[in-house]
Amino acid sequence: MIKSINPTVKAMKPSGIRKFFDLANTMKGVISLGVGEPDFDTPWHICENAIHSMSVGKTHYTANRGLLELRQAICQFHAIRYHQNYDSEHETLVTVGGSEAIDLAMRTLVEPGDEVIVLDPNYVAYAPTIELAGGIPVPIVLKEETEFKLLPGELKAAITPKTKAMIINYPSNPTGGVMTKEDYEKLVPIIKESGIYVVSDEIYAELSFDQEFASLAQFDEVRDQIIVVNGFSKAFAMTGWRLGYALANRDVSDAMTKIHQYVIMSAPTQAQYAAIEAMTHGLDDVIRMRNDYLNRRNLLVNRLNRMGLDTNMPHGTFYVFPNIQKTGMTCEEFCEKLLEKEKVACVPGNAFGEHGEGFIRISYAYSIDHLKEACDRIEHFLQNLD
Repeated sequence: MIKSINPTVKAMKPSGIRKFFDLANTMKGVISLGVGEPDFDTPWHICENAIHSMSVGKTHYTANRGLLELRQAICQFHAIRYHQNYDSEHETLVTVGGSEAIDLAMRTLVEPGDEVIVLDPNYVAYAPTIELAGGIPVPIVLKEETEFKLLPGELKAAITPKTKAMIINYPSNPTGGVMTKEDYEKLVPIIKESGIYVVSDEIYAELSFDQEFASLAQFDEVRDQIIVVNGFSKAFAMTGWRLGYALANRDVSDAMTKIHQYVIMSAPTQAQYAAIEAMTHGLDDVIRMRNDYLNRRNLLVNRLNRMGLDTNMPHGTFYVFPNIQKTGMTCEEFCEKLLEKEKVACVPGNAFGEHGEGFIRISYAYSIDHLKEACDRIEHFLQNLD
């Protein structure tokens, strides 16, 4: 008799993001605003560094933690840009995307039955990663009227003796919400007193539009309780290179590296050489792309609000999270009918948690022309609702 599949895996739902993206791929003439991937190609000078590394025979494994030159570049970048200080030799680990770093953090920290706080709505991979490590996701509901920020009273109420960690993501996928340094200052005493770890997914740090990026890792009082996750996919348009990293205190970083060395060995060598170039000479590319995203954001938010879909101004990422409750449809009904009638693909808000119901996520990592056409179709859809 064939043994059964792990029940945790069996019960896991497929990603709600991929569901609508895959459906859109079967139809002609669809404008897909679903997947969070930059429409820019990786800047050529970054690609050239990877090509050069292959041409001179650098095609072998690197150290488990990644190339020291890359780790040094990462730490220097974080010190200058984000006022975060980490040691390149003992507190930095290069991973296969930020997703691996989050998985490693959960497997390092979580024991069966531990509670891990997640924000709802938030990125689709967090809860499954917690569950695979034997933990229990505990949601904190974020509210539109407070711009989807994490408030101190809500955090304090969610922490129990079983709470081991929390995963946060600011700037936020899917809401575009951000936290300021002043917002974090109110959380620091709670985090310090509780002793919980915080996995801070900062993959959109460079896509902060209206204010300087802030992080809990900037506060010395809780610095050793914070695991910073970041990578190259979003800011540098390097999604296919699959490269990320984790910054954490030495004990946690050593433990994460032990898991990494058994399941991965080391991140792809050519991607690491590309990332060195990105970290050292790629900031101008980031600024250029961010300015384009800012123009797209302004266009999209203005159009959506004018057509009657109440939309908060997102202060980071390349997503908007319009409220569709006035239509009387669930978010899945809205997305299904919009795709069927107007051939525009968006993601239902409930793909990001139960309290994403009533919203949809639209990515503006697409050209202005595509966004204008998509807005015309969405407006036509709203004007012709039954």
